[in-house]
Formats: sequence, C-alpha cells, structure tokens
Amino acid sequence: MTEPGGIRASDAEREAVVERLKIASVEGRLTLGELTERTEAAYTAVTRAELDVITSDIPRSGEAPAPVPGPRPQGAGRRWFVGVLGDSKRRGKWRVDRQLGAVAVMGDVVLDLREAEVRTGEVDIVATAVMGDVKIIVPDGVEVDLQGMAIMGGKRVEVDPAPLGMNVPVIRVHAYAVMGDVKVIGHSRAEPLKRAWAAWRQQWHEVRRDLGMPLPPQPYPVQPPGPYGHAQPHPQAPYGGPAQPQGLHGQDPHGRGHWHGHGYQRPAGPYDDDRGR
Repeated sequence: MTEPGGIRASDAEREAVVERLKIASVEGRLTLGELTERTEAAYTAVTRAELDVITSDIPRSGEAPAPVPGPRPQGAGRRWFVGVLGDSKRRGKWRVDRQLGAVAVMGDVVLDLREAEVRTGEVDIVATAVMGDVKIIVPDGVEVDLQGMAIMGGKRVEVDPAPLGMNVPVIRVHAYAVMGDVKVIGHSRAEPLKRAWAAWRQQWHEVRRDLGMPLPPQPYPVQPPGPYGHAQPHPQAPYGGPAQPQGLHGQDPHGRGHWHGHGYQRPAGPYDDDRGR
C-alpha cells in the first residue's frame, strides 16, 4: 500500500498551494524571495508530502484571524526613492504596500526586493534615470515586465526566468532613461544574501531524498560561518558553486594562493625570490 505522504500530487493541488503562498505573502508572512522559492518548489513537487512541507509553517485559511487593514498612506500612493548627485538605496527587510518610484539624476538608486514583504500581489515601479543609474534587484524566477524608453542610455533585464506555466510574482517596471541606465537583475547577478537554513527547506529535501528525487540548486546558498561569525569566501568558488577545500592557513591545496586578512595574495612566480618581491 502507498503511504499517505507518497501519494502523487495533482495540478489542482499544486495551484492551490501556490495561491495559499500568495495569500501568505500579502499577509506579510513571506518575503518576495521566499514566495518565489516556495512557488518553484510547489510546481516541482511530485507528492502531497512535499506540498505539505512547503506550507508547514503557514496557517490555513480560517486558522488565524484575518489581518485588519491599516490606514492607507496619505497622498497619491507612490513611494519615491530619489538620488540627485548622490545615492539612495533600500535593502534588507522592508514593506512594499504601494507602488514605487525611483529617480536618479547624476546619482544611483538601488531597490533590493529580495527580502521585501510584498503586500500588493505585484510590484509596480516607475524608474527614471537622467545621467544616473537605477538598479532593481529581484529573485530569479519572477516575471519582469519592463517597458519604457531609453535615449542615449539603456534599459535591460538580467533575470533568470521561471519555467513556462508557473504562476509566479510579477514585477512591472516603467523605465525612462536619458543618458542613464535602468536595469533589473536577478539575485544570481547581485551580491549574495546571508540567509539561515529554513526548516521547511530541510524537511522538503529530506522528503525528496527519501523518494530518490534530485535536489534543485539553491538560489540562496547558505555558507557556514567563519571563526569571526562571517561567511568564508573563496577566490576560486563561483557564486552558488561548491566550496573548494582549503589547506593549512587557508591555502588552496592546489597551490593557487591563499587569503590574508581581507585580500588575496597570489602565489610566488618563477621570478620571485624568497623575500616575495
């Protein structure tokens, strides 16, 4: 007899889990990065056990009181980030409960949405760059709708798309660039985030491992902390790739060099003497 957790999931059950995740995101339970990651996991789930793990820390409808909507901010409703002859950056955990606007005039504006709580179902951004740059960082796997115009400038999207047929979050960007750039990049092309290992992901991997299924690559690789509480970088390890083994004092066992403080010292060449010149 097939165990209850080993029963295969249907398309309708996967879509139901995705809708449940979207509701949890609007309620502020999931960030945009978590929503994207769990949505992809839901669509790739084969059994009901995997779907149960994905939503194990999210209450079902009716189990928790519905949130009381707070007062809408006064004004037109769009939240602006402006950098004029300077920089304006928004990173980390923050709430997106209305439309966004970014203006860079001979300066830079950075909006990092990976850890943002998106309360609107989708994100609408107006980005204007005049001899400046507007950079929007999103999780890979979201749908990006970039429109607008560029005069002696550029607008581009560098985000790994989700497989066809997935109902993923949408980022709509209206770009206007004059001798400047507006770009939307995925997290694989940005500075990696330091994230803890989520309990649901560990359980989900255990379920797939028991069923003999392959594990997908992690969009947010978790690095073990170093002796001072910071992740240990490695000069030869690409982002998202396996960490390379290190020898004594951090020296690469293949003789390619080692770390000293915050810099990387190259190995001695054929014309270097024992004094390191």
